[in-house]
Amino acid sequence: MAHDPLAHVRDLFDLDDDVVYLDGNSLGAPPKAVAGRVRDVVERQWGRRLIRSWSEGWWEAPERVGNRIGRLVGAAPGQVVVADSTSVNLFKALMAAVRNTDRSEIVVDAGTFPTDGYIARSVAELTGLALRPAPPEELDLRDTTAVVLLNHVDYRTGRLLDMAALTRQAHEVGAKVVWDLCHSAGVLPIELDALEVDLAVGCTYKFLNGGPGSPAFLYVPRNAQHAFEQPLTGWTGHEVPFAMSAEYTPDPGVSRARVGTPDILSMLALDAALDVWDDVSLADVRAKGLALTGHFMRLVEGLPGIGVLTPSDEWRGHQVSLRHPDARRLVEELAERQVLGDHRPPDVLRFGFAPLYNTFDEAERAAAILKELL
Repeated sequence: MAHDPLAHVRDLFDLDDDVVYLDGNSLGAPPKAVAGRVRDVVERQWGRRLIRSWSEGWWEAPERVGNRIGRLVGAAPGQVVVADSTSVNLFKALMAAVRNTDRSEIVVDAGTFPTDGYIARSVAELTGLALRPAPPEELDLRDTTAVVLLNHVDYRTGRLLDMAALTRQAHEVGAKVVWDLCHSAGVLPIELDALEVDLAVGCTYKFLNGGPGSPAFLYVPRNAQHAFEQPLTGWTGHEVPFAMSAEYTPDPGVSRARVGTPDILSMLALDAALDVWDDVSLADVRAKGLALTGHFMRLVEGLPGIGVLTPSDEWRGHQVSLRHPDARRLVEELAERQVLGDHRPPDVLRFGFAPLYNTFDEAERAAAILKELL
């Protein structure tokens, strides 16, 4: 294959060379620096500094780490905070988007990731708004639409949505848009500020490699922060948390999106994991991701019983989804041969390609073993 400008980044990850790991869209591989950093947090920051560490960087970690993620999603400093889970952040975002609205419906991507649908339904039930699922190509937005919830990349097929066009479509009818970036943050160039996105959420344990259960992030643009009234008014979102006031006054900035005490162990593991992005160009990441997924699709097209679900053009994320009636069995047998992908019922095999550590040789090895099994 052509020269790979990201080849050296693989050395920053703790990976076994005999394992082809193609499940970074579910759980990213661990960067080597994480273990040592967590050891320092446990043994020195917590073990020796004890309570003093809260005033030595712990308290500000949600905003500081948020700014590091902001650089990867096109957000200027002060607009991304790391806290809680994707589901919790999505609840905050949707509730804030529909607060005091005179509109009557929430529109959600009909093929959305299940938790997005569950949370959207809860918000609809709590607010009395109607919930209307719709395919992204047939949203049929109206002057009754309060907010639209969309997945940037479809978790089953890997289809990439046009964030610019769909955001514009929502704004044309006066609706807000909330984007779920779980399958695009860390692999696609995203321009939240430039596209005037209203709100966005995303996880950090997939392509951002933060580790299992690492805290999620929430984007609130600066010009909307004063009006961001979230439903979970926890103490760390207070303007002066340690005043211990009986009355809640939200922080004037993005910190108002915080709720409870931050998970420091996971937060600082994520902080260490983000070091691999230093001096990495997202343009290079995108170019390699398209090349990797395209190469793999060409290798598996035409294999017995295999159908390719992922778009062949540039409107795809960095995963390849295949359809086969024995998908579960194939994923299990691939794992026995040291090729790790995953299965989505009833018949989908998914292979996530993380350009920071996956190689063209691995794509070829995975395709060759799949061919043998078929």
